[in-house]
Parts: sequence; C-alpha cells; structure tokens
Amino acid sequence: MLSDFALSDEQRFVWETTARFAQERVAPDAARRDHEHRFPFDLVSELAQLGLLGVKVPVDDGGSGADMTSYVLSISEVARACASTAVTMAVSNLVADILSRFASPAQKQRWLVPFLAGKMGPASFALSEPSSGSDAAALRMSAVKDGDAYVLNGSKQWITNGTHASFHLLFARVVDGPGPHPTGSKGITCFIVERGAKGLDAGTEEKKMGLRSSNTAQLHLTDVRVPLANVIGEVGKGYAIALSGLDTGRIGIAAQALGIMEAALAEGVRYAKERKAFGKALSEQQATQFAIADSRCELEQAWLLTLRAAADRDRGAERTAKASSMAKLFATEACGRVVDRMLQIHGGYGYVEDYPIERLYRDARVTRIYEGTSEVQRLVIAREVLTG
Repeated sequence: MLSDFALSDEQRFVWETTARFAQERVAPDAARRDHEHRFPFDLVSELAQLGLLGVKVPVDDGGSGADMTSYVLSISEVARACASTAVTMAVSNLVADILSRFASPAQKQRWLVPFLAGKMGPASFALSEPSSGSDAAALRMSAVKDGDAYVLNGSKQWITNGTHASFHLLFARVVDGPGPHPTGSKGITCFIVERGAKGLDAGTEEKKMGLRSSNTAQLHLTDVRVPLANVIGEVGKGYAIALSGLDTGRIGIAAQALGIMEAALAEGVRYAKERKAFGKALSEQQATQFAIADSRCELEQAWLLTLRAAADRDRGAERTAKASSMAKLFATEACGRVVDRMLQIHGGYGYVEDYPIERLYRDARVTRIYEGTSEVQRLVIAREVLTG
C-alpha cells in the first residue's frame, strides 16, 4: 500500500526504521506482555532513543523534527506489532507536542528535553474524569490559588500511563474557592503535576479487555500543591490547549487502527492459506475470498483518509478537525469489521489465545472509544459540514 505513495526520504527512513524496530523488538514478546499485563518500560526507553516519543517535536526541543505523515507511519508499524506499545507511544507524543508548543523555555528544559531523551520514563495526558469523558469541558477538578501555588482537588479517569508516569499533563478548573464553579471551558488550565506530589494517588490499575500491557489508572488528587511555575500556557486557556492536541491524537488512533488491521489481515490470509475444509484451502473458497477482499478495500480506504488528514496537518491547514475525525471514525470502525472477519476465518481457533487474532480482536475494540467516541466524531464531522 505505502509503496504507491511518493514518500520523502525522511518519511521512508522513519517508516523503515520503525518497522524494523517494531518487528525485532516489539513484536516477539507482545503476547507474553499482554498475558502478564506487563508494562514495556524497556521499550519506552528504546522508543526515546529512536526519537519516537517526540516524532513531530522540533529538533531544538529535543525531538525528531519529522512531520505528521512520518508520525502516522511510525504509529501504524508499532501498532502492527503491539497495540499496547503503540498507545503508550501515542500518549507520549501528545504530551511532547503540547509541551513543545505551549511550555516556556525553562519548562521545556525541565521536563520536555529530559523526557524525550528517555531520562524520565513515561508521561500522561490527564483530561478525562469519572463524569466527563467525551464532554471534557464538564471537568470538575478544581484549582484554587494559594500563594505561590495552586491547590488541586478531584479525580481523573482512564489515564494512560497513570500509574507509571513521571509527570502528568493535567487539566483542572481554576476557581475562587468553594461554591458554584464556572462551567464550559471557563477557567480550565493546564498543569504539570509531578510523580510523588503530596496528595497525589494513582489508583488501582484498570483490568482491561484489551491493551493489557498498556497501563490505565485513576488519579486522585487531595489538596495537591502545584507551583505556579508548573502552569503550562495561560491560566484559563487550558481547554484550547487540550483541543489543540485532539486532532493529532485522533490521527494517531486512526494510525493505531491501521496497524491493527494490517496485522489482522496478515493473520487471516496466512491462516486461510494453511487451513483446509471440505477438501480445499479456505483461501480457495469464495466466502473467505470475499472477506479478505472487503477487508483489504476498507484498509486501503482507511489509509487514504488517514494520510490525507496527516497531509493537511503537514501543510498547515487552518481547519483539520473534519479530516482528523473522518480518519479516526472510518479507520476505527473499519478496524472492528476487519478483525471480526479475520477471527471468523479462524473459526474456533480464533477464540483462543494461541492465535494472535484473539489479542488483535480485543485490542481493536477500544479504538472506537478513546480520543473521542465514534459518535463524537460524527458530531464533529456534521458540524464542520453544516457550518461550511
């Protein structure tokens, strides 16, 4: 598929380097990490060494200085080997991008540069709360100014890397004190909350259906003092910062879905050629051929939408929400259909852990939920179309 595109030398280098790393280092132990719910600390360090924690971050800030297309290629290759590692990588890139664009020079030197060099471990993007997922503007975590710090109280939910993060890029609403709080985006501010802060408790790790070697946890903050120097961007402008990362995040999840689909289709084709039923290989039977044909068509459509969204970002288009949401919506929905077809080709064998398609099937499901559900993507697309 990608051989049909005119990739630049830099894009091809990122793609080939990541593909080699993914197949040699990420893929071999993916099933065992999933079975053991084991976080890939060693792989996070190696991703940093390869510049894959800040693919689009400028070189001056410690990143690779590549483009969005390169990011899509790299995420898809890691996801093809292990979707859990890919989402850990995607969140790291999201955090790095925001710090690169909104942090002060001093803040970059304190957090971004060492993070990208692999000296700090993983980081988290803490926006969702128990009562506000897709409706992020409804967040309730409060921040009250007290001298040279803000005092934060509340909880965060579904935080990737939450247990292991060296720091959290966390969003809270600045308020004057107890009483009715402002609503909507008013007061929402972006903070750096460091691991070990007094009053910060990473709750029990979630036991998930899929992405089992990716860490997900609640964060509970009780009177956590965060220095004024840890405010990223302007006070009260945090919602815009969060939204600015969503287009990148949605393209990243579309790329993750591409990688899962590529892996699932490869497994389905391999099994169809090996398995015989009714006297001939499954690959010679029309029902199997139709499933493979439909899946290849949907996968290539997803590639086209995702690469177009990435190209829009690379060109500096002012509005990319529609393209990003279309890529995320189609790629993740198609991913669900493709893995289902490929598991069906496997029959009963696809339902047991001995075959990779079982893990791919579980990993695929969440792509339609995080970074904005499919329903939210449809709302975004409709709004952009209707408002012109």
